[in-house]
Amino acid sequence: MLSHSPGKREDAFRLGADNFIVTRDAEAFAQNAGRFSFILDTVSAQHDYNAYLSLLRRDGTMVLVGLPEPMPLAAGPLVMGRRRLAGSLLGGIRETQEMLDFCAEHGVAADVEVIPIQNINEAYERTLKSDVRYRFVIDMASLK
Repeated sequence: MLSHSPGKREDAFRLGADNFIVTRDAEAFAQNAGRFSFILDTVSAQHDYNAYLSLLRRDGTMVLVGLPEPMPLAAGPLVMGRRRLAGSLLGGIRETQEMLDFCAEHGVAADVEVIPIQNINEAYERTLKSDVRYRFVIDMASLK
């Protein structure tokens, strides 16, 4: 797991990570250059894509699923390393089911905070304050 927050280390290992790299330390990028074939970037805050792309090996792919503010992207590391940068939002029902089946088969889990729809404004305010660990999930039964 890659994270700027050292406080997530324990959770990362509890959720099945094999390793934990603190990305606040610029040396971490140098020490892990070319290490990964795939990076799933879930960060919605602005961050340097170029630094993370340097962690990919030749023909590696980084997929963005967050929507951060635009960040300048250097073409050199992509071209010279035959790296790919892709993006994805939500899939349809079929893709979502495939993802859930994959997670069940491989023991992939997530920590979420389930909230009723009535608390959506409070959840939004907490998101702005970075007071979420890690995602909110709306209980659809609360829509009634």
